[in-house]
Order: sequence, then structure tokens, then C-alpha cells
Amino acid sequence: MDAVSELLAEVRARGAVFRQTIMRPPWALRMASGAPLTLATMLRGRAWIVPDQHEPMPIGVGDIAVIRGDAPYTVADDPATTPSLMVTSADYCAGAEGVEHASGPARTCGTPAEGAAVLVSGAFERRGELSERLLQALPAVLVVSAEGSPYPSVEMVAEEVARERPGQQLVLDRLLDLMLVSALRSWFDNPDADAPAWCRALDDPVVGVALRLLHDTPARPWTVADLAAKVGVSRAALARRFKALVGEPPMTYLADWRITLAADLLGETEDTVGAIARKVGYANAFALSVAFKRLRGTRPSDHRSPELTQWRAG
Repeated sequence: MDAVSELLAEVRARGAVFRQTIMRPPWALRMASGAPLTLATMLRGRAWIVPDQHEPMPIGVGDIAVIRGDAPYTVADDPATTPSLMVTSADYCAGAEGVEHASGPARTCGTPAEGAAVLVSGAFERRGELSERLLQALPAVLVVSAEGSPYPSVEMVAEEVARERPGQQLVLDRLLDLMLVSALRSWFDNPDADAPAWCRALDDPVVGVALRLLHDTPARPWTVADLAAKVGVSRAALARRFKALVGEPPMTYLADWRITLAADLLGETEDTVGAIARKVGYANAFALSVAFKRLRGTRPSDHRSPELTQWRAG
């Protein structure tokens, strides 16, 4: 399986939220919707994505920006423009300077005007739709150029957002999936991109095989010697090559991979912590809790989604 498929194997948008926003300069929106991942593209005009702790990044027509939702950020016509609206999940189309109240189709904010910028954005509403591994792999903001015509086209997305049609939510869900896949594909194809080391290493004939073994059977009591025997190289050769390409030893990577899987299971299933521990390679709930606390700084029970916690309590 290639790197993009590895990252997106379990990602499926459900109830994706799309908006088309028409804005006249000067404009700036402070985005704090709580969505774990947002994709944005310009249908007309240019914009800047301004994260709090990172450099502003420009996006033009057809460019796709992928923004992690772990912190608020600003979208503006200029990095120096002061936001006039805090955008939350409840008031996306509220009135603000440069942005009119919703009019026309339910998913469109503002009315067409000459010289106006048009921002099309889509968001995964629930963190459970996204694997922890994907969110960890992505930078805070990833911008993929429109060069190469990534699929689907901006016009296709904008047309679907602006009209009400039967089965539209399903189409929008799949469009969001396709936009994300297109962005990641372009990111990995760029040799200068800062993609995670393990993604690059999947193409290596030795380390790639070792990574897939760890991914597919994390509950196995792996040792470096056992893994090397499966790959067909010496223990020293595997350890040296793995660290050179991935950036850490095989067992360190495995520990993080197990905790990443556990985090996904805690957010997506009603399994007990003990059951999840055994699925990812720990003897019991205590062993998982110790490792989880060490790597994530919190207990597994604290990581469980509120909905599942409430379900189990009921």
C-alpha cells in the first residue's frame, strides 16, 4: 500500500460541512469552528492563511490549503488585516465587515459582486473520521498548488456547494475525501515537501517491508531480531537503515504506532481499555496506560471521546 493510501485507509467524511463565502476587501475571518481538519480553496481572488504560531501562507485560485484544527487561525485578504468576525460552528455566516449575511443557497454566504473574493471551504466535523496518524503527519498548514490540476476541480466543488440536489450530502462527503487525497498526493510527489520520514521510507525495499509488518500486526511481540528475520537482513543492518530513514529505532516507532492505534480505537469504539490494550500489543490496561501517559501525556480514559464516555456510562 502506498503512503497516501496508508494515511487515508480509514478516513471517510460523514456530514462534511462546506461553505462558499463571498467577501469584499478588506476582510479577515478568525476561524475557531473546532473542526479537526479544514480544506480551503479560492474560486476567485487570493487569500492568506495566518496560523498563530507559523508563517502566513498565500492561496490562489485552485490551490488547496489543508489546515489542522488544533488551534484557531485567520483567513484574510492580507496578513495585516484585523479579523472582524470569530467564526464558530454555530455562526459561520454571521454578518461582519466585508462578509454579508447568508443569501441564496444555504451553503453560500454573501452575494456576488465585482472584485469580490470567493472562498470555498470544507471541513471534517468529527475527529473520529480522521486517524490520529493522519493528523500527526500533517503540518499545521499545508498548501498545494493548483498546478497539475488536482482533482476535483474548484469549479466542480463550487457548483455542488451552490446548488441543492438529491443525495448532495453524500456527494459533498466524497468531494471532501477527494480533495484531501489530491492534496496529499501532490504533497508526497513533491521531493521538497516536508512529508513524514516514515511515509518516504515506505518505498524502501527493506524498511518499507518492516513498516508494513509493524502496521499490519502491531500486537505481535516484536523484537528487532524477529523483524529483521522477517525482512531478510541482519539485526544490525535493519536497525541502522530503519533509523537512518525513519529517524528513530524500530521499537520506538512501534511503541508510538501502538499508541496511535489505541488513540484511534478509544475515539471510534466502545471497547474497554483492556481490550484495546490487547489489540495493540499490551498485556493489560495498566501497561497501555503507562505507555499512553508517557507518549501522550494523558490517560487513555481521558482521551476517549465524550460521546463514547457518555454511552458507556449509560
